Amino acid sequence: MLLRLFRLAALALTALTAVPAFAGSADAADSPAQVTLERWRSYAGVSWEPSRQGADPAPFAGSVNAPIAGIHFDARGRTFVSTPRLVSADAPATLSVLDTAAQSGPARLSAFPSADGNAVDAAPDTHLRNVLGFHVDRRNGWLWALDMGFVAGQAEAPAGAQKVMVYDLRTGRTVRRIALDGVADRKGSFLNDIVVDERRRIAYISDSGLRSAPDNQAGLIVVDFAAGKARRVLDRHASLLPEAGAKVVSHGAEVWPGNPLKLGINGIALSPDGGTLYWAVTTGTHIHAAPTRLLRDQGASPESLAAAVRDLGDVGGNTDGIVTDAKGNLYITDVTRNGIVKYDPATGTMSLLAADEGVFWPDTPALLPNGDLVFTASHLNGHFAGAVKAGEERYELWRLPLHRTSGKRD
Repeated sequence: MLLRLFRLAALALTALTAVPAFAGSADAADSPAQVTLERWRSYAGVSWEPSRQGADPAPFAGSVNAPIAGIHFDARGRTFVSTPRLVSADAPATLSVLDTAAQSGPARLSAFPSADGNAVDAAPDTHLRNVLGFHVDRRNGWLWALDMGFVAGQAEAPAGAQKVMVYDLRTGRTVRRIALDGVADRKGSFLNDIVVDERRRIAYISDSGLRSAPDNQAGLIVVDFAAGKARRVLDRHASLLPEAGAKVVSHGAEVWPGNPLKLGINGIALSPDGGTLYWAVTTGTHIHAAPTRLLRDQGASPESLAAAVRDLGDVGGNTDGIVTDAKGNLYITDVTRNGIVKYDPATGTMSLLAADEGVFWPDTPALLPNGDLVFTASHLNGHFAGAVKAGEERYELWRLPLHRTSGKRD
């Protein structure tokens, strides 16, 4: 997700025709929405300033360059968000706690684990520089932050900057740091998303290889918390790469037609038992899956891993983030049709669950403790194209009340 960095993608970066209906999308392209989306929160920029006497805090001067991208909730419903430093490195934090009680003005943020822990000019191996994907680990009481390492304006991540930082959710204390320089390229990698098998304490990372587009150095990274080590698997496998001939479309128009986005593997998710890893490719329309027992097996051959990858079918549009619920259903943000697609692994069916023309680039989906789905929508493609003017940015959280459809009460 970047403009300047994305433009470096012909040389460096490239993060998200009027769309014809996508062929082979089962009933996804034709199904009517079954649930109404709610615009849950809408913010005029961001702020790390405290509120005084109940008034809205002053917005951060560079809010237009700090869109909210990632979101996750802890067991109490506390909201964590990422503001990746892809367009500018000026934001005081790239990972923060969001005060969702406030519903007006800018999003009220508090740096996590601290302002110093987010200092971009501090030691790159121990401080957060550029977080897009992260995981809130409710079982262990941790937060796993995936640091891409580079910030806007840098063609290469500093040594040691690509890493996973594991923090105690309650205190912000560093629990563990796991280096990724050995399994990610400091110039070509784009460390997109992370999901964690909380019981086994194994993390899976998507590297879209965006900065090496159009010859994306895409891959999956498997991180073992106990060993403190990481391995790269399925390197440049076809299921992780942009699909041949695919275009990325949002609100009926191709994204960056003169410099088309070539984004490979992006969102990743785990089945509830941790046995299946799912992933989405943004420049494409298909979802794939693989058994984690093979991904975790250090003795598994590249051939056996490749043979185990399954194509689950056509979503019906371009995608970004994905998440699974407790029943194993997969929810996928559809940036083409401005909504959420549901994949039912029991039946293998894909359906457009909800959509709204007011949604601009649905990004990261996450589940509230009550089971509702919330996702961010910050018009990321517009920000990275320089099409959103300062003062006109809107960073929104949309809610899909899944628990109400299952008969549960608020």
